[in-house]
Amino acid sequence: MNDYYPSIFNDVIGPVMRGASSSHVAAAHRIGALARDYMKGEFDRALIEYDPNGSLKPTHDSQGSDMGLFTGLMGWDVTDERMVDAVSHLEGQGISVEIRITDYQAIHANTYKLTLSNNTESICFIAISTGGGMIEIIEINGCKLSIVGDYYETLILCTDKTLMGTLKSDYVLQHETPEGYLIQVKGQAFVDKSQLPDDCEVRTLKPVLPIGSQRELSIPFRDSEELISFNTDKGMDLWKLALIYESARGNISEEIVFDKMREIVRILDQSIAQGIAGTSYADRIFSTQAPNYKLKMLSNSFMNLGLTNDVILAVTALMDIKSSMGIIVAAPTAGACGTLPGTCLGVANALNMSEDQKVKAMLSAGLVGVFIARKATFSAELGGCQAETGSGSGMAAAALISLFDGTLEQALGAASMALQNTFGLVCDPVANRVEAPCLGKNVLMAGNALSAANMVLAGFDPLIPLDEVIVAMHKVGQAIPCELRCTGKGGLAMTPTGQRLLKEMS
Repeated sequence: MNDYYPSIFNDVIGPVMRGASSSHVAAAHRIGALARDYMKGEFDRALIEYDPNGSLKPTHDSQGSDMGLFTGLMGWDVTDERMVDAVSHLEGQGISVEIRITDYQAIHANTYKLTLSNNTESICFIAISTGGGMIEIIEINGCKLSIVGDYYETLILCTDKTLMGTLKSDYVLQHETPEGYLIQVKGQAFVDKSQLPDDCEVRTLKPVLPIGSQRELSIPFRDSEELISFNTDKGMDLWKLALIYESARGNISEEIVFDKMREIVRILDQSIAQGIAGTSYADRIFSTQAPNYKLKMLSNSFMNLGLTNDVILAVTALMDIKSSMGIIVAAPTAGACGTLPGTCLGVANALNMSEDQKVKAMLSAGLVGVFIARKATFSAELGGCQAETGSGSGMAAAALISLFDGTLEQALGAASMALQNTFGLVCDPVANRVEAPCLGKNVLMAGNALSAANMVLAGFDPLIPLDEVIVAMHKVGQAIPCELRCTGKGGLAMTPTGQRLLKEMS
């Protein structure tokens, strides 16, 4: 249980979602969905508490944590277009909703305390958002445990400590409670309740991640150094190695992996097209940007930057869709949803490349993301914007090498070089919206990926191996002051104009 293996579709490319922030909206949605499962959908009061010293106090409303929780509590999908009105639907069902700022000594910047109750019982979840929509339930009613949403979880409340020995599954864990024991069973299906004593209280939580886990995993490699060793005398490209990894990680066929990425590419292409056509949404700083950029390109009324203009257009289109509550793919996060897909698909579409080429490029990017997820973080609350758009830039550089049929070594080298250029990139969202300077940083990091890929293709030496760069990047991220992570307490957010916008949009 201590050695978690990231998945391309769980941790890196996804979730498919609406909203401004994956670590807020998507993560909160998953927490809400798990809490709803525990209560079997039967609750009439919901209390949400945020710690005043965490990152969610200033951002839970503007970046969508509340909206995500409410949508999960309703039992809706994270792409449901009714998301912005979820709290009204909850209250329409007679459920009272209260949000408090409470100093409960949260151990993580992104901590959620959610209490659901009815006339007969109450449940308190404490959960954290770890970045890119990934979550962990760390406590239920004072009982410390770990649920990340990758198993069918059967929670058995009982007084018989010998029951644990009769249960067979991937993991069977026993926790002491004041009333007796909580037996946590992680498996590929729920425990058959008919096999349990009648006096047990049983709760079941469905997986919230697209790729499940299993106890006996045979992972071919865990980082780029092991990948290179694995590929000795095989000569496989990065995208093919990504298929092998994700197939082993998820216990699914390589064909399923390829088709899942194809679905994501189609969603992304549709979102780019919709962004270029124009978007509208009231609660945003910028009006729609992509249509005007497209007009400028057609009229040739500004600098001809070649493929860079196509990439800027695609990145901007995706950021427009995000800011208008359209459907996006967090890749690796919603705040960085333009960098990787906009770079990869912007270039591919401009050059009329095939859908299969796009899929392979996104798979290549996904595997680089796996290595980042394992050794670092995608959370701007923990590592600044280098963790989000910076990571996306490294992944995009590898995707570009794949599009142009570069070697495995070139793909890893381009990712290394791109990441090296991102160290220290701060996160300072104006008015607590994921718009400014987020749009500019997505575009900046897309340009970084283009430069890194071309430099490596031209023979430049990235010098530092990718694994070492990822570790160094994480250390730099941890050293960035709290005010310059995603807290809205520093940088552009604290300028006079930034503060004025915050007041106007609160």
